[in-house]
Amino acid sequence: MKIILKENIPGLGYKDDVVEVKDGYGRNYLIPQGKCIIASEAALKQLKEDLKQRAHKIAAAKAEAEAAAKALEGLKLTIAAKTGANGTVYGSVGAAQVAEALAKLGHEVDRKIINVKQPVKVVGEYVATVKFHKEVETEVAFVVVSENAPAEQAPVTEAPAAE
Repeated sequence: MKIILKENIPGLGYKDDVVEVKDGYGRNYLIPQGKCIIASEAALKQLKEDLKQRAHKIAAAKAEAEAAAKALEGLKLTIAAKTGANGTVYGSVGAAQVAEALAKLGHEVDRKIINVKQPVKVVGEYVATVKFHKEVETEVAFVVVSENAPAEQAPVTEAPAAE
């Protein structure tokens, strides 16, 4: 069944995309949750007209996303985590910790748009992808260090703490 998405759904598509899904997924989950509508001829015509009228807003949103992505280019974060003696992280480091580290540097990024490809369970260097817009994404490098490590061994983030 063809549907028109009303909101961004990870792994499926973005708002106003026309996608093909299985009938049960569309009728039993997406439509009752208000996440999409059936892509009838009338709905497709309405979507086309809406997109034409919103083209300026969409271009502005893309430009804003590109500016935010440019601000994160070349940034390397340091995230301190509780670890065991062998460098294994208790729990794991994920998108929430990356978003928190970015916030400390003055970059407000929603954790929902951050994707850490593999689970971070060991001290080391990793890369997270931040997807600001369906056409704009950037990668942010981060280092996971032990909270127990001496301060002189921990790498310094780009922006020093203000006193």
